[in-house]
Amino acid sequence: MTDTSEHILSSGRRRSRVIRPGSIQPFLAILILPLLGVLYQIYVPNFFEQLGYLELPLLIVVYYSLAWRSQIAALFFGAAVGLMQDALSHHYVGLFGITKTLVGYFAASMSLRFDVDNAAIRFILSFFFFVFHQFFYWIMVRALLGLGMAFEPAQMFIQAGLNALVAIPLFIVLDKLNNRWSPRL
Repeated sequence: MTDTSEHILSSGRRRSRVIRPGSIQPFLAILILPLLGVLYQIYVPNFFEQLGYLELPLLIVVYYSLAWRSQIAALFFGAAVGLMQDALSHHYVGLFGITKTLVGYFAASMSLRFDVDNAAIRFILSFFFFVFHQFFYWIMVRALLGLGMAFEPAQMFIQAGLNALVAIPLFIVLDKLNNRWSPRL
């Protein structure tokens, strides 16, 4: 392996900042940020249809799952955000809960293997988890509910790229927010 690939793949040998659930961030921020993301998802597309592609609750779940590096915490956080999104929107209760639970779990699993402080890795993971989320949601709507929902891969990949582009500055802002609340050593 080259030095670059070892740097990207190593998570244990490198001093990587791990955010512990509840220890660095105030409990209210973990509640307020997903709520703001869900409210954005529900109300902003009503006024600006072009911004309907942005899946902020998913990006927040991905960020905290990558930062916490705890599969159990990410699993519960993803479930809570997904169920909150289901409850506050017009969707069937449980669909977003299930998909965001899986995204949280797998994102935390990936954070144990990769250096998730790298912007390129964050971009790739955000892209991948958006595609995973949309595809799994489509499968659940068709299989569990028996509803005919169109599957448009080209549009999904474009939206995944746009969400991944938004994720990079969003994650930087959330990193700065975490650094502001973290104790000085």
